[in-house]
Amino acid sequence: MLDSGEIDALVSANVPECVLAGSPNVRRLFPDFEPLERDYYRRMGIFPIMHTMVIRRDLLRDRPGLAHGVYRIFSRAKDAAADRYGQNGRLYQVQTMVPWMNALVERNREEFPEDWWPYGITVNRTALDANLRYHHEQGLTTRQWRIEDVFAAELLAT
Repeated sequence: MLDSGEIDALVSANVPECVLAGSPNVRRLFPDFEPLERDYYRRMGIFPIMHTMVIRRDLLRDRPGLAHGVYRIFSRAKDAAADRYGQNGRLYQVQTMVPWMNALVERNREEFPEDWWPYGITVNRTALDANLRYHHEQGLTTRQWRIEDVFAAELLAT
């Protein structure tokens, strides 16, 4: 649809297939996106959140501790992946054939010293507040939601 012009734009973490195939009909809106995104992060303290977990309210009510348990499991998985990045940075142990991958990892460690993908409400409060504000300002929600309105109470201290 992007390649044929049926839609004008796409916001995605994944590069569309038509771009990978070299379509002359599609281009990045910001060809220099990486320095722009890094600058935005430095100025605003916001790095786009990639995913959220959703649990039905009845499950949260009927299973106390469920939200925190899911949070802990995903946090452990993320930490294991981050450890793999650190351990596999040695020559012949990298899992990708990306030139200068180790330099990119080092640059990211300088920019995000503690955690590239922080989980939890506390460390993501700025981004979450901005997202909820944008939703309201852009007419996606009829009222300004607060973090406490949309996240499980047991996770507010994470």
